[in-house]
Formats: sequence, structure tokens, C-alpha cells
Amino acid sequence: MKLKMRVKNRLLNFGENIIYQDDEFFSFSLDSVLLANFVTIRYSDKKILDFCSGNAPIPMLLTFRTDSYIYGLELQKEVYKLGIDSIYENKMNNQINLICDDVMNSDSLFEPESFDVITCNPPYFKFSNSSFINDNSVKSIARHEVKLTLENVIRKASFLLKNHGIFAMVHRPERFVEIIELLKKNNIEPKRVRFCYSKSNGNSNIVLIEGMKNGKSSGLKFLYPLFIHNADGSYCDEIKKMFGGNDNVAKKL
Repeated sequence: MKLKMRVKNRLLNFGENIIYQDDEFFSFSLDSVLLANFVTIRYSDKKILDFCSGNAPIPMLLTFRTDSYIYGLELQKEVYKLGIDSIYENKMNNQINLICDDVMNSDSLFEPESFDVITCNPPYFKFSNSSFINDNSVKSIARHEVKLTLENVIRKASFLLKNHGIFAMVHRPERFVEIIELLKKNNIEPKRVRFCYSKSNGNSNIVLIEGMKNGKSSGLKFLYPLFIHNADGSYCDEIKKMFGGNDNVAKKL
């Protein structure tokens, strides 16, 4: 039987900051890095909430962009503990409050209309009794809508966002139409979309979407595409910048 292994990695190339991970759970992915760089954060924003925080990569990366206070919600205790250890070792606990609880309980944890910005890297895949899911329950909950559906993510975000608050998420392009419909149904007007591609001659495999609560139904922008890799397989310059300067990232300490 394979034993779980907790590892300590660099948090990309952001100084001496670290992130704890576990090879039996999810390591944080490029999706989280993309979302943390994509979301609009205004100077006036004071409170940010990250749904489905995992081991807290998005809250930690956002500290390099804003002085706003950041809350994170993570349901799974094993992953939550990794995030807590990283936050405290990085001395980010004065700006980040990571909470072990269910997004479905968020309306009892926080006041309605109390956040300026909400981000989410949610489970991507619909779940049914016939779904093929990982035997590792931590991974299956992170990947599939076992505990939390796309509609519930957007509904809870709308409840907690202030008027004209920002909601941003990363997801799969095959669910793009569904996402747009659910945003509009919950009074979040889509405002910015960016499709991301692993390489220039392939199909998009990531979409970034941002909306504004009670925003005007005009002004949707489709941003220029992001091609993550160069022809030789190396990361493009824009991705290297997101990593803090180069692609020599996530080294084990």
C-alpha cells in the first residue's frame, strides 16, 4: 500500500514562501495560478472569499496582489491542515483566515452581501451513480460534484457578494454555456472571459470567467487567448511572470 507523503515545496518563485502538499491529495495546479492572476481586484476592495480553497494556493497568491483580508473555505480536513500550516509558516495568518467548512454552509458563516470579491476553483465534473471517480475520496470530492454543484457555487456567491461585487472562477470550456446561464440566473452579469490553451494548435482546456453582481447586461469582453506553452514545451513569458519570474517552480525543499 502506498503511504501518504507530506512534502514542502516553494510557493512558485515568490521569495522564501512555501506550500505544504501531499502526494495522495491534490497538489495545487496551474488553474489556481491562472485564477489568482485573472480576477479583478480593485483598490477599494476590503474582503475577499475563496471557495474550495484546497491547501490555500489562491488566498496565498492573492496576498501578493492586495492588502484585502482574505477568507478561504475548505471542506476536507486533511487538505485544510496543509493550508493552515503553509499560511502560518509564511506568516500570512494576519491576512488570511482559512476555515474548515462546507461552501453550502457559507450563508450561515458570513453575512449576506459582505464580500467585494469571491473566487472559486470548483469541482469540474458532474457526478452521478454511473460516474467513474477516484477511489481516493479527497481527490474525488475535489474533482467531481459529489458535495458541491456548479449551481450551488454560483448561488452562494451571489448571496454573499456586495452589489457590484466580483465573482471569478476557473472551469472547463465544455461547461461554458451552462456557467453563463447560471451566472445570469443568479444576477451575476458576465463581464470578462479568457480561454486558455496548452499549446497554439490545440483546443482550449481552461476557461476563466468573471462577472459582476447586478452589473449592466452589456460590456462582456472576450480577452485574447492565453497559450500556456511555447512550441518547445516551455512556459510562455506571461506564465513565467505569474510564477514570479521563471518556470523553475514548486521545488521540493
